[in-house]
Amino acid sequence: MLELPCPWCGPRNVAEFRHVGEATARPDPATASPEEWRGYLYLRRNARGWTEETWYHSAGCRRFLRLTRDTVSNRIQPPGAP
Repeated sequence: MLELPCPWCGPRNVAEFRHVGEATARPDPATASPEEWRGYLYLRRNARGWTEETWYHSAGCRRFLRLTRDTVSNRIQPPGAP
């Protein structure tokens, strides 16, 4: 069982969450080209190893959280941890 650390509700089963995807920087809407928006919306690295991700706690506090997860072993670290 994969357990995610919700900062507001405590550790919870992954079934309570929705995986939003790899955390990426949003481009500036005023200056972004269509290619930049396409890259932001659809392109992901899908890297093997440590990846910073966004999750939504849909069955709990209904907040977004960011965490760093190893896609191979599913180990979890706080965001930005080495």
